[in-house]
This record gives sequence, C-alpha cells and structure tokens, in this order.
Amino acid sequence: MKRVVLFLLLTACGGVNWGAPDGFVYAPIQTDTYEIATWQKINNPKNNTVHIYIEGDGYAFDAYGQPTNNPTPRGTFVRDLAAADGFENVVYMARVCQFIMDKNCDESDWTNGRFSKKIIDAQSNAIKQIAKNKHIVLIGYSGGAMVSGLVINQNPKLKFDKWITVAGVLNHKQWTDYHKDEPLNKSLNMEKLPSVPQKHFVGGRDENVPESLVKQWADEKDIIIIKSASHDGFANFKTDILKSL
Repeated sequence: MKRVVLFLLLTACGGVNWGAPDGFVYAPIQTDTYEIATWQKINNPKNNTVHIYIEGDGYAFDAYGQPTNNPTPRGTFVRDLAAADGFENVVYMARVCQFIMDKNCDESDWTNGRFSKKIIDAQSNAIKQIAKNKHIVLIGYSGGAMVSGLVINQNPKLKFDKWITVAGVLNHKQWTDYHKDEPLNKSLNMEKLPSVPQKHFVGGRDENVPESLVKQWADEKDIIIIKSASHDGFANFKTDILKSL
C-alpha cells in the first residue's frame, strides 16, 4: 500500500496522468540498490526478443537550472513511443528515482551522478530481470541514450540486437563542455559507442544535443536527421523511429 500511495503522489507531482497504456501493466523491479518503475507488455513470453525503452533525465532540473527534489518526467514521449510499438514484448523503463523515490535515492542520482556505476548497475540488473535470455532491442531518449549505451558496453554477455537513440547524449563530458555546464564528475562516460547495430535520431532544431555533437561519435550512416524536431519535439515522428526497429 505504501508503494502505491507514493507512486500516486509522485504521479500527481509530475502533473501527468501516468496510468498504464493499453496492454501494459505497472511492474516495479527491485534491484540490489534501487526499486525501478517499469510498465510492461509481455504478450508472448515465448518470443525470444523484447524491446526496452529507457526514459530521459526527466524533471531533474527546474527552469532556473536548479536540481529538483523529484526527477519524475512531466512529459510522456518515451512512454507514448513504447505504447505505439506494436511488437509483442515491450517495456518502458524509468530511470532510477523516477516515480519511486527509493530510500537509497540521493539528489546526485539525477544530477552529477546520473550515470554513476551504481546507477548503471541498477538499470543493468533491471534489464537482466526483464530479458532473462531474450534478445534485446534497447531504445534510449536524451540522457537515456547514455544509460543504454553504458548498459550495453558493461554487459557483453547480454544479447543486444540493436541500439536506438533519440536526441541522445553520447558523451556527457563533450555535452557539458559544449553548454559550459558543471562536469558530471560522479558519472561514468561512454568513451566508445557499443559495437552493435545502431541508429541515432537527431533533431535539426535540437539546441540541447545538436547534430554536431552526435556526429563526433556516431558513424554518419547511423545518423538520421529529423530537420524540424527540437530536443523535446519528436512526438510527431514516432512512426519514423519505430520503423528503425
């Protein structure tokens, strides 16, 4: 009961109706360090593949650039993208401390330590519990791209068939340098991209993660430019993204 009450409170704080999309069920996952919120649609457990969507940084900072006390996202783009995926087995996975303010949560978990080893270990553990021995298509949005790339690099025994990023941060040092922001000194960085088939969707009007940053890391053949999309403006391009799966 306590978890349900907490979930409803966090949902209310986010200002968004986060009821489960049709066909999905709310299924929190307990890892060694954090409980992580997921919504899952597993229509065919015998199918050997699962699509897993990882949320962005959410409401980690307010309009003044100050850390919030609740990083639960206020938008629904990633959840809606997962809901639009017609594949049999689809999972939307929140980031650590989104929706569930675990007792181990600390402000650094969504600020300068958002990509720390303990965070990546927790997200990796949750993915292992979901996938078991299945093949995985991993999709990460914004900071979720960094999380998903680090998960792939640190789990070579898992069966990652494809990696998709949308408006994705691929190297956080490069990104903070570009914006002249404080470095994420408690976080791991992705010094090389995973050696798996991949596509990177970039918004031509994205001022947060511009095309120039992505091109420094990703192969040009793997980059898809959506000229009219801003960083949070991919909602009208879900079909384009889903075709890449």
